[in-house]
Amino acid sequence: MLAVDADPNANLGSKLGTEPARTVGDLREEMISRGEEPPPGMSKQEYIDYQIRLALKEGSGFDLLTMGRQEGPGCYCYINNVLRTFVDALTDKYHYVVIDNEAGMEHLSRRTTRASDVLFVLCDRSKASLEAAKRISRLADEMKLKIRRKVLASNMLDADAEGPPMREMPGFDKVYGVRRSGAIQAKMEKDESLIDLPRRDPMYSDIAKIVDAERKGP
Repeated sequence: MLAVDADPNANLGSKLGTEPARTVGDLREEMISRGEEPPPGMSKQEYIDYQIRLALKEGSGFDLLTMGRQEGPGCYCYINNVLRTFVDALTDKYHYVVIDNEAGMEHLSRRTTRASDVLFVLCDRSKASLEAAKRISRLADEMKLKIRRKVLASNMLDADAEGPPMREMPGFDKVYGVRRSGAIQAKMEKDESLIDLPRRDPMYSDIAKIVDAERKGP
C-alpha cells in the first residue's frame, strides 16, 4: 500500500509507527534554493522524480510519502503538479493507494489526485459538518474528478450506536457509522502508533467493515 500524507500538518507517519525520510515540502525548498535548476546532466522532471522516490519511507506492508508544509515565498503549484503526476504513475504499482488529506477542500481544488475508487468524507453529527460534507461532494463533481463512489462516514458515534444517525445523504452513494474508541483517544493523547490497535476495538471493527464492504463493491 502507498500511504500519502497530504496534510501540511503531517502526522500520518507517527500513527503508522514511522517517520518520513523527507517531505515534498523539503524538496520544494531545496528546488527554490537551487534557483529551480537541477544538477548538471538531469532534467528538472528527472531530478524531481528521483528525489520523490528517495522520499518514500518503507514500512511494514506500506510505503509512506509525506507532503509536508507548503509555506514560504514562491509558488508551490509545480510541486503539487509533480506529486499528482507521481501518484498517478505509482497507482498501478500498489494494491492500494490511500491519501490522507487535510480537513477541507483544498486538495480537491488542486486536483492532487484526479481519480479514485472511493472518496471517504468524515463528518460528525453537527449541521456545519454535514453541510461541509455536501460541499465537498459537489466540489468533486464540479472539478470533474473520476470518483467511482463517494462515501460519508459519521464519526465518533456512541459506543452503543447501531449505525449512522442518517441512512442516506444527497451526493453520497453510502453512509456508514464509526463508533468512538477510548483506546484510540488514549493513544492520541500520547502520540502513539495505531498499528497495534486491538481488532476488537469498536472503531477498528467499524472501519474494517467499511473497507471490506467498499473493496467488494456495491
